[in-house]
Amino acid sequence: MSDTAQRNEKESTAAQSAGASSQKTLSSRGGKEAPAERGRTTIADGVVEKIAGMAARDVVGVHAMGSGFARTFGAVRDRVPGGSGAAARGVKAEVGELQTALDLEIVVEYGVSISEVARSVRENVVAATERMTGLEVIEVNIAVGDVRLPDEEDEEEESDKPRLQ
Repeated sequence: MSDTAQRNEKESTAAQSAGASSQKTLSSRGGKEAPAERGRTTIADGVVEKIAGMAARDVVGVHAMGSGFARTFGAVRDRVPGGSGAAARGVKAEVGELQTALDLEIVVEYGVSISEVARSVRENVVAATERMTGLEVIEVNIAVGDVRLPDEEDEEEESDKPRLQ
């Protein structure tokens, strides 16, 4: 082989190597991202609040969510056409890009172990929120605002009755 032919062959091999390495660099830089990785997903505080509220209500021993005023106001709001539901009542969420923190206010049934109910609420809320949103739940603070006694009537049940009999 002549010197010119050997030089051309080396240049051709070098060009192919450079082309291959530039392709690897291009794909490693994300030139062709998977469709699921294109764009950004944001989750509103209200979405996380509803998920956490529903998960907390599923726990045996939780009678209601929110303070007495919030429950009364919520009962009125639920009756107004177009009023939002009670799913997020008693829940406050702070949502970041990767994590969320939750504050819940609950009313427990009389006779249940409050510490066991709180533990179960935490477990259920963390599991549901992380499964549905993909966010890491860094804390779930629970305030027990009231206990429902067996002989008490709910505000919602009370407001369903006609005033005159």
